[in-house]
Amino acid sequence: MTMIQWFIFFLIVQVIHFAGTWKLYVKAGRKSWEAIIPVYNAIVLMKILKRPTWWIILLFIPIINLLMFPVIWVETVRSFGKYKTIDSVLAVLTLGFYIYYLNYIADVNYVEDRSLKSRTEVGEWVSSIVFAIVAATLVHTYFMQPYTIPTSSLEKSLLVGDFLFVSKFHYGARTPMTVIAAPMVHDSLPLIKAKSYLKVPHLPYFRLPGFEKIKRNEIVVFNWPVDTVRFFRDHSNIHIDKPIDKKSNYVKRCVGIPGDSLEIKEGYVYINGERTVLPDRALPQYMHKVITDGQQLSAAFLKRFNVTEGGFYGDYYMLNLTDENAGKLRANPLVKSVTKQISPKGHYESGIFPHNEQYAWSIDNYGPIYIPEAGKTVELNAKSLPFYKRIIEVYENNNLTTNRDEIFINGKLATTYTFKQDYYWMMGDNRHNSEDARYWGYVPFDHVVGKPVFIWFSWDTNGEGIANKIRWERVFTTVHGSGKPVSYLYYFLGALGLWYAFSFFRKRKKAE
Repeated sequence: MTMIQWFIFFLIVQVIHFAGTWKLYVKAGRKSWEAIIPVYNAIVLMKILKRPTWWIILLFIPIINLLMFPVIWVETVRSFGKYKTIDSVLAVLTLGFYIYYLNYIADVNYVEDRSLKSRTEVGEWVSSIVFAIVAATLVHTYFMQPYTIPTSSLEKSLLVGDFLFVSKFHYGARTPMTVIAAPMVHDSLPLIKAKSYLKVPHLPYFRLPGFEKIKRNEIVVFNWPVDTVRFFRDHSNIHIDKPIDKKSNYVKRCVGIPGDSLEIKEGYVYINGERTVLPDRALPQYMHKVITDGQQLSAAFLKRFNVTEGGFYGDYYMLNLTDENAGKLRANPLVKSVTKQISPKGHYESGIFPHNEQYAWSIDNYGPIYIPEAGKTVELNAKSLPFYKRIIEVYENNNLTTNRDEIFINGKLATTYTFKQDYYWMMGDNRHNSEDARYWGYVPFDHVVGKPVFIWFSWDTNGEGIANKIRWERVFTTVHGSGKPVSYLYYFLGALGLWYAFSFFRKRKKAE
């Protein structure tokens, strides 16, 4: 829906509200016209319901308002003496239209001195649960979202089983585009795997101001731009068209930012002609062919070289190693040779972006390419179009057609194109086992979810016993930074203990 369509929809909602409540406003001692003035009518309604004015803010926050509307409907019927459970149920099931019955048919009176405390213990529990969900959804949507690392694409920087907190406010929280969706879940409902949202109506893209920009080599969570699967890691042939904010969440390292020229040579990334220097916590890995003197390598031996991926193929091993560990393994007397498996440039692979025979690149020898920047203009021709075709058509919503060597955008002949937003190049540190930008291209800024900041828990499914399954050294560590990650678990537990002690003594003092 466009902004004009949303404005019309907003006016229709105001008319519906006025038609169903104006008599109730009068019975509450207000004027009938107060029920139709946008925003002001909500302020007056909060006074009628004896609820704080700041609740109005919640009514205008996408997703949060879906949770608040039923609360307002129930509060309204109770303010006019309808306390029975059936009244609350009817208010919710009729999407608030039960209030029309009170407004025009039922003989109700305004309860001036209504108690805001629930009359039953069950009602108290329901109220507490509802507002707990509202608070959690608000935090989850606009401030901090929990996220789990499901794949090894960032091994050894982030491990499978790491549980992260992802900041929404670093780059600016993105307001939800899908208006009707289940709170605190992504594209599918747990267990039943059904879709968790309705595609319509939807809001236009909007992002609140952030306090920093995405920096080169930061780890970023984003919506997978080419996602059409029903839910994450679905291997069926059923494809669906998803809204941006319901596409699968991916986490990669941003190796190229808007305006960069990027090239990959022998597996190493070069930005603007210079080999990129990764943070010391970044540990890129590559597959290596390892030939021994005939002895098989034990699990304990491989663990010394931090090997978590690989296999034995009769007379050689294929192991995923960092350059440092490959060097150490190469110096071991049991090993005859260690060869990094670099795929050369020159053979066209259809799966490699931009999926065009003009560019016979590989995942290890790739580019150079330009990473688009908002406001910058590029030439459009047969050579450059494969890079920018999806940007023009899908990410920036234009109609693009070609007629031999001529390119038409929205029906007009185009020889240049000016980008409307920034784009990024996201790659995994596990260079030979990462489905990243080398396969599907640029990530638009409107697909960016947030910045991982904290690992609050880490679970190793291959560990033996509970104690070994929990990676204690990773619990309560920061994602970014330099040097070996430091766990703040004991500091947290200490602060928690002090808080409980303070609360206990404060309660005891009040009791005395």
